[in-house]
Amino acid sequence: MAAESWRLPNSVQQLAVNVQEPPSQYLLREQEPLGWNLAGTKMPEPIPTIDLGLLSASSDAEEAAKLRSALQNWGFFQVSNHGMETSLMDSVMTASRDFFHLPIEEKRKYSNLIDGKHFQIEGYGNDQVKTQDQRLDWSDRLHLKVEPENERNLAHWPIYPKSFRDDLHEYTLQSKRIKDSILQAMAKLLEIDEDCLVNQFSDKALTYARFNYYPPCPRPDLVLGIKPHSDVFVLTVLLMDKDVAGLQVLREGTWYSVPTVSNYTLLINVGVTMEIMTNGIFKGPVHRVVTNAEKERISVAMFYGVDPEKEIGPIEDLLNEEQPARYRKMKAQDFLIAHYEHFTRGERIVDSLKM
Repeated sequence: MAAESWRLPNSVQQLAVNVQEPPSQYLLREQEPLGWNLAGTKMPEPIPTIDLGLLSASSDAEEAAKLRSALQNWGFFQVSNHGMETSLMDSVMTASRDFFHLPIEEKRKYSNLIDGKHFQIEGYGNDQVKTQDQRLDWSDRLHLKVEPENERNLAHWPIYPKSFRDDLHEYTLQSKRIKDSILQAMAKLLEIDEDCLVNQFSDKALTYARFNYYPPCPRPDLVLGIKPHSDVFVLTVLLMDKDVAGLQVLREGTWYSVPTVSNYTLLINVGVTMEIMTNGIFKGPVHRVVTNAEKERISVAMFYGVDPEKEIGPIEDLLNEEQPARYRKMKAQDFLIAHYEHFTRGERIVDSLKM
């Protein structure tokens, strides 16, 4: 296995062009946790769509009830009327696609491997590969820290296409505004101070943008774009491909396929940091991405985390004698490191913190 010429670090996009059968490290295995059925099952009802303008402006009871139901039943939902310009969303997706279509030599200027060996989270490439038997994901990605703004490493920000940096900066501002509105609405549902969840984020809180590229795969019945996982941070704002589906969510042992959307809604996903903060009231759903035999797929995720030095634990206002803390505390940066260890094994770090 070690002698195989494609051994990572490599570009899955480049690999997809050159192979008719995926290498063994990409294939699902018999003992794969959380089941197979990569075709997925049609969702039993449409994804809840929340009118963010209506929810934020008037504390509309109907929209609040829809949000509560979405959080309790799925852990994710769509938002419409969020105020982000459609032209910006189109531009971000176009810039993303244009980046991944650059020559490999150009993309490697932003590699997440220092000197071709030492892995770092930021940059272009794949997940860290620690063992030869680790199952790999059929995707390439560009992972960038966008907040705090003074910690941006522009050496990893592409200069081509020319609109990329400006688009990402503006998208970061707009997405943050949407995130804050959602957190305020969630706080109202929890019957705590409206700004309690927003205030969990200091000026040192981390936000990462991740641009995901899933090239066509010759064996979509055996290969995943991203393995099953729950997002590690507080909240994820996802801009999905309007034409190609691929996201699936696990609910009561069944994988449900999330359909594409063409009306500029955004998908909001609860992370396991939020699960801990709310003492398990809101849960981070397990999800994965399947591959497509004929079409490429692109998505852009904004991950909202807290200050790495902050201790993550249940919010005190949610605890009482009847509802004691269900999770032990852990510093955010240690939580993140532990998450990646669990992720490579297809496990959820949050489960190890239950009391």
